[in-house]
Amino acid sequence: MSWHDLEAELELWRKTGRIATFWWRDDDAVTDTPALRRLLALRESLDVPLALAVIPERADDALATCVREGIAILQHGWAHRSHAPDGRPKAELGNDRALEAIATELKQGWATLERLFGDRLLRVMVPPWNRIAPEVKDALPSWGYVGLSSFKPRQKGSLMEANGHVDIVDWSGTRGFVGEGPALDDTIAHLALRRSGAADTDEPTGLLTHHLAHDDGCWRFIDELVQRTRSHPAARWISARDIFGA
Repeated sequence: MSWHDLEAELELWRKTGRIATFWWRDDDAVTDTPALRRLLALRESLDVPLALAVIPERADDALATCVREGIAILQHGWAHRSHAPDGRPKAELGNDRALEAIATELKQGWATLERLFGDRLLRVMVPPWNRIAPEVKDALPSWGYVGLSSFKPRQKGSLMEANGHVDIVDWSGTRGFVGEGPALDDTIAHLALRRSGAADTDEPTGLLTHHLAHDDGCWRFIDELVQRTRSHPAARWISARDIFGA
């Protein structure tokens, strides 16, 4: 896929009088770093909303000072530490521990982030590695959460869910930019699924980034994707607060 293909997809949305919504989630924030400052500067120059998923155990006052008003804060588990047995996919919010132990950690994490960020913190859980056991997901509302954000098209449930669909980092290979073609493939694929009704039409297409892992290709892609879509009459970037209302 190419930028021309993205334009063609958005034109199909325009011809039906519909708006393709997008949102931006960046994961693994813990402190003030050059990469974080570059992320925030890019967001400001692009003038679109950003949601920052923060790891509570390692979050510090420097992060809270660096992140300005207007950035939504989401809770990224507790410590981004896997409890899965060897040989199984990494997960912090899996089914390998008692719910009470998980609840205790998440409550501590919430208190930490609330102290640092106040009302910028939304009651939205972002599971580390985008993995969450069904029983943990089902318990989230009783623990005070109203939203969930993981990866791939959402499923209907008791929580408001809005996920990432375009991960620009090649985690299984170079651990740098996944490449323009694959990133655009994922973007256009989710837009087409929404347009056709094969995926939830109302779920915004989620750009998922990880500022600490970005190379120059990642930064260039974010810039170009947002600029091209922001200027299109059939596309709009919306905030996490607009999505979750939390």
